[in-house]
Amino acid sequence: MTEVSRRSFLKTTAAASLASMPIRIDPVTRHPPPRLATPSQEDPLGVRGEFPVTEEQTYLNTASTGPLSRIAHEALTGYAEKRLRRRGGALSEAEASARTRFARLFGADEDEIGFLYATSDGENIVTRAMEWRAGDNVVVDELHFTTTFVLYRELEKRHGIELRVVPAHGGRPPIDEYAARTDDRTRLLSVAWVSNRNGYRHDLPPLAELAHAHGAYLYADAIQALGAFATNLHDEGVDFACGNGYKWMFADFGCAPFYVRREHLSWLEPDRYGHGQVAETLPGNRFRLRTNAEKYEHANVAYGPAAALDAALSLLDRVGLDRIEAHTVSLAAELRAGVAGLGIEPFTPPDNASPIVSFYHGLDSQTLARELETKDIAVTFQEEGRLVRSAVAMFNTRGDIDRLLGVLAALV
Repeated sequence: MTEVSRRSFLKTTAAASLASMPIRIDPVTRHPPPRLATPSQEDPLGVRGEFPVTEEQTYLNTASTGPLSRIAHEALTGYAEKRLRRRGGALSEAEASARTRFARLFGADEDEIGFLYATSDGENIVTRAMEWRAGDNVVVDELHFTTTFVLYRELEKRHGIELRVVPAHGGRPPIDEYAARTDDRTRLLSVAWVSNRNGYRHDLPPLAELAHAHGAYLYADAIQALGAFATNLHDEGVDFACGNGYKWMFADFGCAPFYVRREHLSWLEPDRYGHGQVAETLPGNRFRLRTNAEKYEHANVAYGPAAALDAALSLLDRVGLDRIEAHTVSLAAELRAGVAGLGIEPFTPPDNASPIVSFYHGLDSQTLARELETKDIAVTFQEEGRLVRSAVAMFNTRGDIDRLLGVLAALV
């Protein structure tokens, strides 16, 4: 049985038990969890009612920005009501709940999770805490996000380090190319766990093993990964990872979960300081600061986005990350095969276990963009319009895939 077929089987067998799951009032939000519809061909995971965007367009653009779920929207409006009326409990309740949910869903301990404001905050904290020497190097690959290149080019100028870039072959940066560029002066391997360019999904444990064999660390930009598939951060071997709520977790901007493996908490210092890190106030304007990952929260977290994340995570938990992965990866494989069948060049490699599919369409980009807009199909154009990135989310269906392929077929 192929990997995609296995995931499709898991999706089908899990669907029957979903309707019988008990409904419990959430003790923090005081709202019931999302009531999912009975799975059907038109709604395989029973979630489309949670996403009003599906009533208006074929949304294949979660890799850019995931739409808010209804439950996340309710959490945001509930937060706004508390702020408006100055009543209804402590604002930090949902933050604490979100930390608990996140740690449980993604295989971490609560004290390893801090909430930052942006995904790039995490990598900046890590690099600011490291003591660089001229001649040190960092290894990344060409499928990484722009921010990482900006960061390490600046470190090259400031500290004399070397940025080593692994090329991609067939849409994949091979592990042996990483190994060829990693040595005893390597301090950090940094990867986009799932590439924003073509959806390539790294296998983290071999990269972690490579980094650790040379005394280096592995950092993962996880914004295109968290919420897209089942994972356990402890088992992945990654030292640091950071994502954000507004893509595959279907929450909002401004709440970026930052994972720091426990063994690094003692030396990884914050990049700034403030009242949010105070664990205990001592005499003489002195303080004992937090020692867990909350020490990276120098000020108030963004309570509204934290409330949205808490609610959105409850939706992911109820649907099941394994079911989400099975559904989206299977449809993404169908989309890639359909694109290739039209003679269009996929940039995403085959048998890739992520929900993102990118392809070089070879058409007039303005004509294609106009046709997609006419049909209310949302995707992202990259590389000056030559590359289309599509993203299959848990609310997408085979009909959505067919509509995109239909537009392409009419133009090739």
